[in-house]
Amino acid sequence: MKNICLCFQMHTPYRLKRYRFFEIGHDHYYYDDMATEEHVNWLVQTSYLPLCQTIKDMINLSKGKFHCALSVSGTMIEMFEQFNPEMIDILKELAATKCVEFLATPYAYSLASEFNGDEFKRQLKFQGDLLESILGVKAQSVWNTELLYTDETAYNLNKLGYKAILTEGAKHVISWKTPNKVYQSAGAPKMKVLLRNTNLSDELSFHFSDPGWANFPIDAEKYADQLKALPEGEDIINIWVGAETFGVRQNAGTGIFDFLKALPYFALEREMGFITPAEAAKKLAAEDVLSSPYPLTWSGEAKDLSVYTGNDLQQEALNKLYAVTERVNLCQGKNIKTNWLRLQDVNYLHYMNHIDQGETQFESAYDAFINYMNVLSDFLQSVEEQYPTTIENEELNELLKTIRNQEEEIQKLNEKLKKAKK
Repeated sequence: MKNICLCFQMHTPYRLKRYRFFEIGHDHYYYDDMATEEHVNWLVQTSYLPLCQTIKDMINLSKGKFHCALSVSGTMIEMFEQFNPEMIDILKELAATKCVEFLATPYAYSLASEFNGDEFKRQLKFQGDLLESILGVKAQSVWNTELLYTDETAYNLNKLGYKAILTEGAKHVISWKTPNKVYQSAGAPKMKVLLRNTNLSDELSFHFSDPGWANFPIDAEKYADQLKALPEGEDIINIWVGAETFGVRQNAGTGIFDFLKALPYFALEREMGFITPAEAAKKLAAEDVLSSPYPLTWSGEAKDLSVYTGNDLQQEALNKLYAVTERVNLCQGKNIKTNWLRLQDVNYLHYMNHIDQGETQFESAYDAFINYMNVLSDFLQSVEEQYPTTIENEELNELLKTIRNQEEEIQKLNEKLKKAKK
């Protein structure tokens, strides 16, 4: 039986304000709240809210047979709480259906998995704790930033207890193999790897309303036939898109929401089911091994990290940022902790790309770099005031080790206390 795995990803960064060199050391607030609120409200009303309402309708109309997954960053949940509490309400409703899986993702939607393993672990925990406290769900599968995957990342995630990781079905990695099967990671044989079907996913994101596309016009019945016609033995079809595909990239007038709402009917009629990543990891056996020692993502033509780390500007920003990881984690100030998470957002690096800046308010990659580095310079000064660079890293690491040991001991004692109370 063929299974369709639909995943929708929600994230947007805080908008940085124009931050001049002469403001360093004087102004410690870096964000354009009005622009951020305006953008988030637009996203919610145009895309996120109607998408969630459509998913809810699909679950009800299919009598619970429709399943899907959502990847919502911790930063995005923060924004929903601050600007759009109705989004929190509908996410709670979706969680209550037990038909929607909420995926683990780095809280700040950062590249921490590549630059600091401990920070990656912390961000997964922060976002996981947020999902559990607000929605009452426990994340089991991982959508790393931009579907970032390496064998080492899979190994680390497996040690943390996750069962599946999602990544791109890039041709240079899978070669002649199909993305429509479950794989096991070369870095952690117990970790299941699910691969995005690039063609079928991009058909919705970029070609749904394109009159020059070979399959135009795309409707739910035709699309279901296309999925059903895939070769026997290809048991899982992973269609993963940014949530803004619905309403923003493809506006409501194209019929994209009607298409989505009708898809379960035609899929179920053709004896195809719907499955979440966690369900796939549990029910479907891995049929082959996937190995990617180098970073694999869903970004750009190369499907690697070059969109975010490919030039000197980006490298300079990343090196400056992650050089203070240990110091930041020893700082006690709430503002420092908040800024640390927000400034790791991968979108700020995207704005520094000379070829593809994405959606940005900056005139050029250099303009984005200067603004970000001015902000980062002020932030680094704040960290320096608490833990000067004169303190050796070895001394800091010993202190961090002591703190981590204490935190782990406290966590174990709390778990014992919970069991004793039960």
